[in-house]
Amino acid sequence: MAATSGWTSFSFAEDWPHWRGSERNGITSEPSAWNGKDWLKDPPAWQTNTGKGAASPLVIGDEVFVIGWSDDGKDIFRCLDLKSGREKWSQTYPAPQYGRHAVGDQGFFRGVTGTPEYDPESQRLFTLNCDGQLCAWDVAPGKKGQPLWNLNLYEDYGIERRPQITKKKNTLRDYGYTSSPLAFGDSIIVEVGDPESGNLMAFRQSDGSRVWSSKNRDVAGHSGGPNLLTVDDVTCAVIATSNHLLITRLDGDHGGETVAEYPWATDYSNTIASASPHQASQSVLIASRYNHNAMARVEISLKNGAREIWRNRYPTGVCTPVVFKDHIYFANKGIYCVDFASGKLVWEGGRVSDAGSCIVTGDERLITWANSGDLTLTETATRSPDRCHILAEKPAVLNDMAWPHVVAANGHLLVKTVNGDVVCYQLEK
Repeated sequence: MAATSGWTSFSFAEDWPHWRGSERNGITSEPSAWNGKDWLKDPPAWQTNTGKGAASPLVIGDEVFVIGWSDDGKDIFRCLDLKSGREKWSQTYPAPQYGRHAVGDQGFFRGVTGTPEYDPESQRLFTLNCDGQLCAWDVAPGKKGQPLWNLNLYEDYGIERRPQITKKKNTLRDYGYTSSPLAFGDSIIVEVGDPESGNLMAFRQSDGSRVWSSKNRDVAGHSGGPNLLTVDDVTCAVIATSNHLLITRLDGDHGGETVAEYPWATDYSNTIASASPHQASQSVLIASRYNHNAMARVEISLKNGAREIWRNRYPTGVCTPVVFKDHIYFANKGIYCVDFASGKLVWEGGRVSDAGSCIVTGDERLITWANSGDLTLTETATRSPDRCHILAEKPAVLNDMAWPHVVAANGHLLVKTVNGDVVCYQLEK
């Protein structure tokens, strides 16, 4: 996984328009709702099922957008009322449960994995399903998700099954397309993974025509999707391909040019990438278990490319790290706090297995969604610099794999499982 150190200024009532929030960094201005004694009153505000898949919800104003796969062979794109969970409208299209080249681990995943992406300027929303179907929807008021255009990456680019990446036997996996698209300007950036045309591609938001493709031609990884990183005042995209941590320029005629490639081939192609701006750092974190069993901090520059700053033995296998006030937090095989400057362990604790995601709230606490439906509230190093101080736990909120990312937005906390169950709590200030 990759992430850069991040800090955001807090305000009230914050949307969740992208994977990992408004700044794509897992940090929100929403409070944790901890009152010193209790956390998250039962019963929840509402509960519903939105179809199978690990895609997490988006929250825009008083609406929730979520996509999932139904047993009748369709993806269903829904708009729900944030306060009640009532369905306002839905759109459907025929879709398989798995990508056409799927290999392995089908007991762990199913349906749509990539979280939708919303562009507040155009009021368009973009979805990418496991079978490479990229769709543009008009979600402006009154449009009810009107379909604008769609294309299929497998069909348009002849994408074949992912190859064996490392030498370890029995590690060939193909989960189809797992990543979230990235809205940038009037384009939508997608990891296509075409060995002939390019790993990343930019498509015009208005009609889906291709604007550019990246110079890098790696096979697509199994990642959370591309994210933005400013390198020497130039806007770039960060992605973990099947072979590298890749930094690609997005600016003007330089779109698609490679800034840096940092070798990172992983068993199963399982490395999830994200990044977030930081005032004093152009560093990226990349981590995985399996053959690496490590986390590395890599400094990026236009002149020198990628340079490793440190490497430790505290990897994360699934949960993308959150970097807040010079500490790294993640929930995988426990809840971890690591020093950003040195890579040294600060503390660890908690009961987390493989599945997990976490966010830092406006009152500087850590919410973890993990295992088969467990919520945990933990103090960050701001209040607990020496130990993992768990304030509250809500076990068995749901009963299925907690792969979808936890969401906190506009006074509500939403959690989802792979089978499509969604629970929404009200976050009382």
